Amino acid sequence: MSKKPFPRSFAHPRYWPTWLAIGAMYIVAWLPWRLKLAIGKLIGLMAWALIKRRRHITATNIALCFPEKSDDAQRQLVRKTFIANGIGLVETATGWCRRAEGFRHRVAYHGEEHLARAKAQGKGVLVVGIHFSTLDLGGALHSLFFPADVVYRPHNNPLFERFMTRARSRIFGQAIDRHDLRGVVRRIKAGHIVWYSPDQDFGRDVSVFAPLFGQQAATIRLTSKIARMTGAPVVPLMFHRNPDDCTYTIECLPAFENFPSKDEVEDATRVNQFIERAIRKHPEQYLWLHRRFKTRPEGEEKVY
Repeated sequence: MSKKPFPRSFAHPRYWPTWLAIGAMYIVAWLPWRLKLAIGKLIGLMAWALIKRRRHITATNIALCFPEKSDDAQRQLVRKTFIANGIGLVETATGWCRRAEGFRHRVAYHGEEHLARAKAQGKGVLVVGIHFSTLDLGGALHSLFFPADVVYRPHNNPLFERFMTRARSRIFGQAIDRHDLRGVVRRIKAGHIVWYSPDQDFGRDVSVFAPLFGQQAATIRLTSKIARMTGAPVVPLMFHRNPDDCTYTIECLPAFENFPSKDEVEDATRVNQFIERAIRKHPEQYLWLHRRFKTRPEGEEKVY
């Protein structure tokens, strides 16, 4: 990662709001935990009240995935989702701006032996994670047990991108652009663990349709492609905030067996089954705010 000074252009007034946001993240990261939690809840509630577009997307996703819930239960889950994601923002600030070692007492790791066994094969490991609100703090806490690289989406704001990649590169071995397939394969073949989350809709061209909560979801083919190119075991990993809102659980599952298969839809289905299982444990912590079902099978109407 580059250690060069910040370009002079970052002093331009157009970046002042970004600097303020970065400064606020540093301040929040060092606040007492309960105060930080209260701020996160307030951010979530404000977003729930004000950002109607995201509230509509969240409500649509939840209605599609939990049709068995009553209308009132669905509305409550939408509200809880915004609160959880508000808390997730202050957790992200904490993960990016502070050393994870100071929070070791807050995390329990279950199934550590599964990742250790996969790593011992000497082929590198592809860890399949999920976009929970706890994702970035989860990565920081996971680094206390296993060093790993991370695949991420670059930010459009160059200043915030610089800040974000520096923070993630401090936590992870390397932050890899999601478009850099060669970089991912190279790191895995070198024996590294690479953390990657395949639970978003990247469009028809790179996806197959596989069931997720009873919906045909456009599911990226890259998971089985990377496994095929590297021969690495694919290990599912869950990370949740516990009900006390102050402690966390990492849960590593055994590597997928006979993966990849010769059928991309079968592989995508197995990945989605894991994702659904993880979401059902703590559905409010998932990033329902994104348009997970924006790409529809031929002949089906758009849902957003």
